[in-house]
Amino acid sequence: MNKPSLGRIVVAMSGGVDSSATAALLKEQGWDVVGVTLQLYDHGQAVCRPNTCCAGKDIHDARSVADVLGIPHYVMDMESTFHADVVDKFAEAYVRGETPIPCVLCNQTVKFRDLFSVARDLGADALATGHYVQRADGPNGAIMLKGADPARDQSYFLFTTTREQLEFLRFPLGGMMSKDETRAIAARYNLPVATKRDSQDICFVPDGDYAGLVQRLKPGAIRPGAIVDRDGHELGRHQGIIHYTIGQRKGLGLGGGDPLYVLRLDAETNQVVVGPREALGRTHITLRGVNWLGDGDGAQVRCSVRVRSTRPPMPASINLDGQGGASVILDMPEQGVAPGQACVFYDGQRVLGGGWIVSAD
Repeated sequence: MNKPSLGRIVVAMSGGVDSSATAALLKEQGWDVVGVTLQLYDHGQAVCRPNTCCAGKDIHDARSVADVLGIPHYVMDMESTFHADVVDKFAEAYVRGETPIPCVLCNQTVKFRDLFSVARDLGADALATGHYVQRADGPNGAIMLKGADPARDQSYFLFTTTREQLEFLRFPLGGMMSKDETRAIAARYNLPVATKRDSQDICFVPDGDYAGLVQRLKPGAIRPGAIVDRDGHELGRHQGIIHYTIGQRKGLGLGGGDPLYVLRLDAETNQVVVGPREALGRTHITLRGVNWLGDGDGAQVRCSVRVRSTRPPMPASINLDGQGGASVILDMPEQGVAPGQACVFYDGQRVLGGGWIVSAD
């Protein structure tokens, strides 16, 4: 703890065990650590229950950890920015019939874009987070690698990280092989969050009621409509396309017969299109907002792609159009490809970037 300082590093402290262990590790290594916690939503609106975020308690926990480690701690009010860049866009995506990933938007905007500015204002030489992903120095600059523990790898949620940001970022937990190692670090420093549960729900929807949130933000946007087959024949009714996602089978309320799955959500006609499982297969995916972290210009690259955070990488060919778009051709059909989700590119352990899914054929 008395080693010469490696420089000043800001740690994004959420109040959880991951970011707390990150701060402890960096101080042990000799960094001048400064903790920063982002207040992203109103304390009074948080519903404190197991496995959810709770703004007031999380901020208190982060401050308590900072006190134990003897590091300065700041709370930054980012509520209005978070609402505009993440919450509103989350609601708008659902209204369009998409399946959004708010954690990626949060990393892209509030956590990295805005927190970078805060870190530089504090005179930091680097910014660290508790994400399970690895950073390495390549011949052409910093590169991103998957987390060492496949079960906790979070590279899918960080595909928007730019090359410039990678140079400034550090991920001390990326090489950990299990969450037990992280908790052991927290216990070694007697941190009060060593046994704190992981939050599993979206932080600004702690009760899990996505539809209720969208209804409040977009009054009148959730409308009843028809559930139809691929030929347009009505099979039943729904109470809003927001209640469905591509590949869903349960909750359709269509009764007997062969199993049916959600194939498409048509916001324009307010229809949920269903069909047999084999009709879910997609091989051609169109992307927007592509962030390329690989070498060269990304034209006609062979790699693996992941179309959902829970899906394994699949072999594919990608072709970037040079204007932020890309075409992805999968070697084998993939099911559950949903607009609004991310398609992330990999070359073995290395993350090559990714983009947002617009459509799949």
